[in-house]
Amino acid sequence: MPSPAIDRRSFLQLVAAATAASSLPATLALVADETTPVSKSAAEIPVVGIMGVNGRGSALAKAFMTAGAQVGYIADVDERAAAKGLELVKGQQQLAPTITDDFRRILDDKAIDILVVAAPNHWHAPAAIAGCNAGKHVYVEKPCSHNPHEGELAVAAARKAGRIVAMGSQRRSWTAIQEAIGKIHAGEIGPVHYARAWYNNRRPNIGHGVVETPPSWLNWKLWQGPAPERPFKNNLVHYNWHWHWHYGNGELGNNGVHALDVARWGLGVDFPIEVTSGGGKYRHDDDQETPDTHLVTFNFPQKKTVSWEGLSWSPLGSMANQFGVSFHGEEGSIVIVDAGYKVFDLKNKEIGAVTGEGGDVGHVVNFLKCTKSLELPPADILDGHKSTLLCHLGNIAHRVKRVLTTSEKDGSIVGDEKAAALWKREYREGMEPKVG
Repeated sequence: MPSPAIDRRSFLQLVAAATAASSLPATLALVADETTPVSKSAAEIPVVGIMGVNGRGSALAKAFMTAGAQVGYIADVDERAAAKGLELVKGQQQLAPTITDDFRRILDDKAIDILVVAAPNHWHAPAAIAGCNAGKHVYVEKPCSHNPHEGELAVAAARKAGRIVAMGSQRRSWTAIQEAIGKIHAGEIGPVHYARAWYNNRRPNIGHGVVETPPSWLNWKLWQGPAPERPFKNNLVHYNWHWHWHYGNGELGNNGVHALDVARWGLGVDFPIEVTSGGGKYRHDDDQETPDTHLVTFNFPQKKTVSWEGLSWSPLGSMANQFGVSFHGEEGSIVIVDAGYKVFDLKNKEIGAVTGEGGDVGHVVNFLKCTKSLELPPADILDGHKSTLLCHLGNIAHRVKRVLTTSEKDGSIVGDEKAAALWKREYREGMEPKVG
């Protein structure tokens, strides 16, 4: 559905070809220095500013330093997490990073080449867009957006500013999985019509939160950022926000995006034409809003289908693996297992297996190379948006409780006003993300 910030035709034009970069006002009321060319590549020793270091941000700080970058800023609204992040960085590099609770200081600093976004989901796209508008390259954690509209804006912002923006889909850079996808594309298991993706876990009851005064160590207003303000509840921070639509995207957006990205990559598909959701919230009596039992089917115009199964209360996944993706061809199957893969013939006999090395470092190395060469990275924001959009569509189908018909051109919802209304969200006044 078109948006006030950028219409769909403009979005598609921006996706089709990157325009010449220019210095433009940054979102969230910050302005980039007009003397700084935003088409420049990262410095020989790139300097990064990390937004959010309580969880993934700390792992990414290690990966970026291992890959040869320096951490120039740690921005976290939790002063305890910021202190731990400082100790982590001080133990691995000589440069003492600046500590702040407001990531917008990173945007203001011309010495920072790269913004790393590892805050909660509702911040991912708004911060990434702000980074592009301020002339920074951006590494954004998955999912790259909280809703489809933000994903479109993130792609448009990256292309307009000429910035490298990558999503944290690490498997795109894992050698063994690249090899497996190459075999699928080369036809080694014949024409492939179906991919099954899954994620299983046993998550605890989050209880019923109590509204209370935010703790002294937390800047609750900045934590909420672009999301309309709500009172602080004592069972939200720092992980259970995933299970609330206001901030998160459920297990589908939390871990399902990794598996769906590999499935879409292997099948060579972009946007679905039909999305069906089944399941619900069955296990706990608590504040969780998102489903704990979720099965989603995506049909694509190339006569290909992807299914995803997410169980948040039963840890046994398909083939006894908690996470995986299986590709089913007319001449055999390939199953992604951990960082490697297995090959099966039509009698279900394993005829090959390759182990691989996972982690974040290889993905970060690839991203840093692209910030210098200005070539698109393995997990470019457009691919990130396409895979994240599957999560959004699966969640929307769940919320409206019916099958969605979608456009093969851009994934937009066809003929369903109630579902299409979930394409974007409301924002706190003055903080709606905008392409510069």
